[in-house]
Amino acid sequence: MERLVLGLESSCDDTAAALVRARIGAAGAEGPGEILSSVVLGQEGLHDAFGGVVPEIAARAHAERLDLAAERALAEAGVRLSAVDLIGVTAGPGLIGGVLSGVMFAKGLAAGAGLPLIGVNHLEGHALTPRLTEGLAAPYLLLLVSGGHCQFIEVAAPGRYRRLGGSIDDAPGEAFDKAAKLLGLGYPGGPEVERAAAGGRESRFPLPRPLIDRPGADMSFSGLKTALLRARDLAVEREGGLTAQDRADLCAGFQAAVRDLLAAKARAAMASLGWPEGERRFAVAGGVAANGPIRAALAAAAAAEGFTLSAPPLRLCTDNGAMIAWAAAERWALGERGGEIAARPRWPLDEGATPMLGGGRKGPRA
Repeated sequence: MERLVLGLESSCDDTAAALVRARIGAAGAEGPGEILSSVVLGQEGLHDAFGGVVPEIAARAHAERLDLAAERALAEAGVRLSAVDLIGVTAGPGLIGGVLSGVMFAKGLAAGAGLPLIGVNHLEGHALTPRLTEGLAAPYLLLLVSGGHCQFIEVAAPGRYRRLGGSIDDAPGEAFDKAAKLLGLGYPGGPEVERAAAGGRESRFPLPRPLIDRPGADMSFSGLKTALLRARDLAVEREGGLTAQDRADLCAGFQAAVRDLLAAKARAAMASLGWPEGERRFAVAGGVAANGPIRAALAAAAAAEGFTLSAPPLRLCTDNGAMIAWAAAERWALGERGGEIAARPRWPLDEGATPMLGGGRKGPRA
């Protein structure tokens, strides 16, 4: 049985909608799915002056753009709303104003069209993306690494997750944004830092790798930001300002520290699972997974531990509606049929795990 699913995403600063065709079999959703359209309307121009995402501005923009994103997704897929079988919408976690905008729009759309509606955990959307793109079989280890989240998750099956570790303070994407701000670069910071680092020497400014020698898969990025600030200030004091090469070298050192920390903790998480050969699968998702050097280091870490690496296309690393549509299809395959949906600012995948410190969605940078 095939289901045509409309997915809606508005948890941070991307208003997204997508149409995905999913096959539902006796054993559940059968990947890969077929992405018929994917529309992402970014908000970078609205937040540049503030150095980060302003929740009130983001929520207002989502309210104004959700119908446009959905209309474009339907048009690009060449289908009418009447042909859709199911709607999925991000119900959390995220900036509550944006999540609420998406949920309210989806409820109205579903009611008007007489369609079932499923509230999707944004993290589950990322977690199941490898099943959407390549039909990756569970179990697998997932590193979700983005602007608001950093977790190692054992995906035992759709709907069954166990967190192995994560950041105890800031997420790497937020740290990249802060690094870019400290060095006078643009927003979003991840691509800006990566571009500058390409011309830099990572050894010139040695920066710490917090918790890298501590057992387990927990990480910390707050101290790394402070170390970058001090290195920048020392360079300014010595030279009376920052040259372009100083910025490139600082970016290279910072990126290398994040890269090394993620790779080391990935190996620790893999080793903790004790999976047999032939069943060692590792996937990455989230915006930071689009960083070239980090992705290469994770591939090397996987190879060293005998794991195969699955990484989504770059356009599906960041927030998008296709992953929400697919997660809704997976939920439908598990027997979920909607019900009351509430917007949730926090919604851990592993409900039984100890709550993480920090790691919230992005906000304005200090």
